[in-house]
Order: sequence, then C-alpha cells, then structure tokens
Amino acid sequence: MRESDNLELKKTHYIGTLALSMKGQQVVVGGWVEDLRELGKLTFITLRDITGVAQIVVVGADNLKQVANLNRQSVVCISGIIQESKARDFAYEIKAEKIEILSRAVHPLPIDPIGRLESNIDNRLNARALDLRNQKTASIFKIRHHVLLSIRKTLSELGFLEVNTPKIIGSASEGGANLFSLKYFEKQAYLAQSPQLYKEQLTLGLEKIFEIASFYRAEKSHTVRHLTEFTSVDIEAAFLDYADVMEILEKLISSVFEHVEKNCIQEQKTLGIEIRKPKTPFERISYKQAIEELSKRDISLTFGDDLMDSHLRTLGEVHPGFYFLMDWPMKLKPFYIHEKEDNPDVSKSFDLQYGYLELSSGGQRLYDPAKIRSRLIEQGLNPSQFEDHLKTFDWGMPPHSGWGLGLDRLMSIITKIDNVREVVLYPRDPERLFP
Repeated sequence: MRESDNLELKKTHYIGTLALSMKGQQVVVGGWVEDLRELGKLTFITLRDITGVAQIVVVGADNLKQVANLNRQSVVCISGIIQESKARDFAYEIKAEKIEILSRAVHPLPIDPIGRLESNIDNRLNARALDLRNQKTASIFKIRHHVLLSIRKTLSELGFLEVNTPKIIGSASEGGANLFSLKYFEKQAYLAQSPQLYKEQLTLGLEKIFEIASFYRAEKSHTVRHLTEFTSVDIEAAFLDYADVMEILEKLISSVFEHVEKNCIQEQKTLGIEIRKPKTPFERISYKQAIEELSKRDISLTFGDDLMDSHLRTLGEVHPGFYFLMDWPMKLKPFYIHEKEDNPDVSKSFDLQYGYLELSSGGQRLYDPAKIRSRLIEQGLNPSQFEDHLKTFDWGMPPHSGWGLGLDRLMSIITKIDNVREVVLYPRDPERLFP
C-alpha cells in the first residue's frame, strides 16, 4: 500500500555516513522501519537502510499521529536534526522534523526479516526480496559483490578480456545429455551448460578471455551443492599450458579471500565467521596418488575408475583445504582435453578441490582438428554436429588452456554456509522455478 507517489523529501545521506560529529546538521534519510516503540509523548523508530541503522526520535502531535499505526518494515523518508543520544546502542539520533510515509508494509509479513522469528529456507526463498532486509542474508550478497569485484580485478590485471557468449545454442556443447532443450522458432535449441567451445574459439583472436555468467544443467540432483542454474567463472588463454592456468586459479582464489578479509569486516561479524587468506601454493596431488591414498583406507580402485562422492569425502579428510587433483585418466575427461605426450592414457587436466567439494575443472586443450575429430568418434559423438566449432581450428588455432570455477560453491566456502541455495539470490533446482 503506497502512501504517496509525490516525493516531498529527497534523501541526502545514507545512514552509514552519519556520525555524532555532524551534531546540529539537518539531514534527510530514507529506509525501512525496523522497530517502533511508543513512549507517551515520544516515539522511537529504528530506521535501517543498506548501509546501517539509526534511531529516530519522533515528537509533536502531528508527527506522532502520523506514525501511530505504522507497521514495521514500512518505508519512510525523514528530515531531522542530528543530536546526541542517551541510548546505549546509538552515539547519535535524529530528531524528526518531517516524516513522509512512502509505503506501508502489510501485517503480518510472510517472514520476519529481523530474524527474531526463524523461518525455514523455503519460506525465506519464497519471500527473498524481504529476506534481504535480514542483515545476515544481506551480508552474504555484499560479500558476493566483493568476490566478483576481486575476480574481475585479478583477471583484468592479468590481461584477460571479459566476454559474453550465447546461452541459447544449437548443439550440445560438450556432448552431454543433461541439457535443457527448447524450440527456437522451428529449430531445436538448448540452454548452454558451459561456454567451453566458444571460449576456445575466442583465443584465436583475443588470446586471453574470461566470462562470468549463468549456465544450465538438467540434472535432477537433490543435494545442498547442486543447482540447475549456476554461475560459472570461466577463463581460456592462448599459449599457456595447464600448469600456467592452475597458477592463475590459485592466485585468483588467494586474492578473493584477501580482498574479502579486508573489505567485508562488518559482514564477517554479522555472519559470525572469520575469513583468512589460504596458504599457497595449494597442494597438488595426482589421480594416481589419490587412488593410492584411498587404498590405504581399504578403498580399492584401479586406474580409470571415477572418484565417487564417498571417495572424495575420504580424500577430503586427508586434504581438508584447497588442493589440486590433477592428471586424470583420459577416459574420464571430455573430448577436448589434451593427453600427456609421455603417457597418452593420462590427461593434462585438474580439478580444484576444497576437501571433498569440487570447485573447478580445467586443463590443456587439444588444438589439432584431426585429433579432436578422432576423439569425438572415440567418445561416440558425431563430428558433423561440431563442424562450426571444428572449422575454427583450421584458421590457425593457438595452443590454449583454461578452467571453469563454480562461483556459488566458492561462496559457500567463503561464508561457511553448506547449502548453496543460501548464497544465490533466486536459486533454481528441480523443484524451484518461482519466484
């Protein structure tokens, strides 16, 4: 319910910029009513905006009448004078001179955004916009902003150009079956599960590129770490091998933690966490070493067996932090991954793990079109379906390497929140399509 469409007051300050040193100054602040206490001829309003919280003192018959039936979470603009406060939690307060009610909140609300009454994750997601007024929830997405800021800064400083690739594609980009299909006018189309083929092609002219975007996988996974729509950070770089791009990934992760540690101090306090830059270099273990370690724990695997979730959880007990799991068997990797010259059964590939959780997968790519066609046939794929991609390799394709990093999983680690839905604004899973 809106009180007025005509704004008489214009916000002059964010609450976070105010201080007792501004005593006597007139300001106009706007935000939502977090709390309201009537004490006879005084009413105290706790007003919050995205930057902080302030106490408003309301006096005078007209002003008191105006806020008498005001529900919490209503939106107001208030003009007043900064004065010293006697309240324990506030160094200053604003004595209201004029109050403009912009929008009244209904009562009761679907959730309590202050957090006095706990709501389960489904109810919170159903009212996500309101949930963002909860300071714990808001802190997650302030941190996410800083994570993205750091990623872009690091990659840009390393000479990468940000690009945007199509999300509606005409063929299964990696030959996988778990794609969302749709009719594109009279043609068959799919939602992209990765930018893999496009980003390889772009190294031909742009050399070093990155993309941060949503991608889609039609997997009916019901776990706290899987989504059908997820945000991926992808890079591809010409003239670099897989060891080079591993070092770039390590630098990026380290820089993200360092940036968040320094720039999100209040958010860490609100979430009750302590973020610290991880030690580098990250440990590097080969697939062969991994199955040897598992054998010592009575888990018998032979070379070429995939590592299941239970296997990775066991490895995560031995390696609880960040580590690279590298040199996987070729049979477990996509058609575009390069083999080792001294052992064609082993790939130049890696996964970045945090304990049991896979965060990133990458490697060195094939750039000989004849080898790629051969690999496609070996994996039961039809090279003719990849002709638009393959023809670019006849135009002088440089050797290249890259990786993809799951931003949502990285956010789970940084915030120490297990359920990936908590760190995504509007998560999509097999059951959730709204809001």
